[in-house]
Amino acid sequence: MVHHIIVSFGREREYEYRFSHTDLAAGSPEEARRWFDKEFADLECEPSNPMGKVLIIDKILNVARYGGEHRFIEGKDWATRFARYTALALGRDTVRIDVEAFNIGY
Repeated sequence: MVHHIIVSFGREREYEYRFSHTDLAAGSPEEARRWFDKEFADLECEPSNPMGKVLIIDKILNVARYGGEHRFIEGKDWATRFARYTALALGRDTVRIDVEAFNIGY
């Protein structure tokens, strides 16, 4: 199985990542959640839910937004880690993160 992660910041500003099952085998959903927790705090993201509960989807969207497109343009380790941990956290074959519209589709 191949995991396909697309991070979109608008039209013609999409960044795609593909991971095989073996690429993800060394990681876990819990490791991914810890990474998103840390990045959420480090980037000083503000919860989008007024009740204070922050779901993993909210963390993924906020980390992408607060991390900024420049991290994906550079295509370095951070962006690859973001995509890899998204695949691990959500466990879906295809995930589209639309930062502009602030939603995730499968």
